[in-house]
Amino acid sequence: MNSLNASPAAQPFRLNRLSIAVAVSLIGFGSSAAFADTTLYVAGVGGSTEQMYKTKVIPAFEKQHDVKVIYVAGNSTETLAKLQAQKGRQQINVAMMDDGPMYQALQMGLCGKLSDAPVYKDLYPLARLSPEATGIGVVATGIGYNEDAFKKRGWTPPDSWENLTDPRYKQLLGMPPVTNTYGLHTLVEMARLRGGGEKNIDPGFKALKDEIGPNVLAWVSAPGEMDGMMQNGDVVMAVYGSGRAVALQSTGFPLKFIYPKEGGIALQVAACGVTPNAQPELSQAFIQYVLSPEVQTIQARENGFAPVNQTVTLAPEIAARMPYGQEKVNALIKVDWDTINPQRSEWTTRWNRTVER
Repeated sequence: MNSLNASPAAQPFRLNRLSIAVAVSLIGFGSSAAFADTTLYVAGVGGSTEQMYKTKVIPAFEKQHDVKVIYVAGNSTETLAKLQAQKGRQQINVAMMDDGPMYQALQMGLCGKLSDAPVYKDLYPLARLSPEATGIGVVATGIGYNEDAFKKRGWTPPDSWENLTDPRYKQLLGMPPVTNTYGLHTLVEMARLRGGGEKNIDPGFKALKDEIGPNVLAWVSAPGEMDGMMQNGDVVMAVYGSGRAVALQSTGFPLKFIYPKEGGIALQVAACGVTPNAQPELSQAFIQYVLSPEVQTIQARENGFAPVNQTVTLAPEIAARMPYGQEKVNALIKVDWDTINPQRSEWTTRWNRTVER
């Protein structure tokens, strides 16, 4: 879901009084929060997630804590770049990122320790990334396909990662690049299926170049662009996230999302309180608020983020669209970010030179 081309975000994040006023008006604070003396800066991805937080999540927190929350939108690698640029003089208080970039932030010492709170005892074990960061929602990387297009062609629905190599999909497959978490997951999984893995990625590169590459019409990093290609009929199958699939399905498009028989791959949205932090207590309170059953339910209903809080009960029609419940969560494949992240820059260079050229 990310691009490593984050140069615009590498500039320090600054807001003057005028831009703060504009940001506040865009978020739509209630009357009490609009005049609050305290401001909390929360960084997270844009698009539907940003709108969900601004309209469904943030207002209640603002009212409860008499604080104004400014949402700083950007993809996860952009947020990481901001934190790096501001190291030692952080202006962001809470960072919400994909798990890969979050592990990088942890390695760089950009996150402070999480405060103890009862809600953490309710989380699935996979949500406890470290003493400094927690998962706040989980989605799965799998395969999405146009059900109508498959029926018209008389094709059997995909059920395996190996389907990405089937020649019948030549120039009909959409693939995210390695700079996107979905694409990185695919690279690692293909390496595993060819006898390698995170510590031996060569088989994955060979599979992407020689077996999957000929089927790819376009390497698409932006999720919205992938949705557009699906809707236009340019591609009929793509590597997708379960949350993104929910967004497209909500438009009425006949996208089906499947967990390949080898397993869907876990992708967590994670949060941490940034260090140093001008609002440490409010930052911890916001993270705990996002982990509450109420907000976990909102995230699931509105954006397809499966709850990491085990006490959450979802309606069956919502639960069916995501990796919900202990059995599905435990079945997800996990990747080794501690091995991946030190190699990520090298893999990107290699990808650009050998796969996507």
